[in-house]
Amino acid sequence: MKKHLRIGSRKSPLALWQAQNVADLLTAKGWNTQIITFETTGDLKLDASISKIGSKGVFTAELEEALRLQNIDIAVHSAKDMPSEDSPNLKLLAFTEREAAHDVLVSSKPIVDGQIPANWIIGTSSTRRVAQLKHFYPSLKTQNVRGNLQTRFRKLSEGHCDALMLAFAGVHRMGFAAQIVYEFPIHKIVTSAGQGSLAIQVAEKMPQELQNELFEILNHEHTSVAVLAERAFLKTMQGGCSVPVFVHAELQNSGQYCLMGGVASLDGQQFLSEKTICGRETIQSFAIQMADKLLERGAKQILEEIKQEKS
Repeated sequence: MKKHLRIGSRKSPLALWQAQNVADLLTAKGWNTQIITFETTGDLKLDASISKIGSKGVFTAELEEALRLQNIDIAVHSAKDMPSEDSPNLKLLAFTEREAAHDVLVSSKPIVDGQIPANWIIGTSSTRRVAQLKHFYPSLKTQNVRGNLQTRFRKLSEGHCDALMLAFAGVHRMGFAAQIVYEFPIHKIVTSAGQGSLAIQVAEKMPQELQNELFEILNHEHTSVAVLAERAFLKTMQGGCSVPVFVHAELQNSGQYCLMGGVASLDGQQFLSEKTICGRETIQSFAIQMADKLLERGAKQILEEIKQEKS
């Protein structure tokens, strides 16, 4: 008799793709699966930016409550949506193999000679993206555009902006890669912690034997090492969806990890970043040290100013 597992997911097409991807991994190992969907605060409140709704649990709280009530067995999240602080009585069990993590522009308008037109309006709801765009591309304007990918593409077609700035992973998973007109180098526009990977969350009281079995099926070792380091950086920086903190760790051919992280002011005028190469055994401590160094260099003041501005 096959074992049965209830998978919690948001209702958006991308979230369902991600949940089905996890279900397929489990089915291949003999599990029966059922996907149960939820609408989160971030899905329902589309008239405001994420920074105005609040940064903690905007896309995760409803699934986490379902885990606590044992209405689902696991929750599948975009790893970048997870708050830096672990939720009570729950644990992040595994991280799936990461898709290419960089950001891209999608548009119906062409880009000539690889140069983004200086007068373009870029649609995004991410403070991280806005701050980095203002720093590296000060001539570009931004427009708050929220919703699932289909909604954002509709707003693009309606002329709300010239291009959408999105994660490559979501664009690729939804079959929109042909509309990519520009790909940002990840060493320049650094991403959110966990971008491109899926986080598998369970209740702490799940039997350890079951946790071990799911971990073996779903966890990708190199991705997990990188994302856990990124989350350690984010936690030390006290960053979230509403703060322009960025970090990315990537395994190199040498077997070492390249770790990049930083913070920018909302207007992009202040920009602090650090980069280092480290091994698997030291990447967590290096991530924390990097965050501490940035805080000492002035990141603490930048973050305090952002919090005051938002309050």
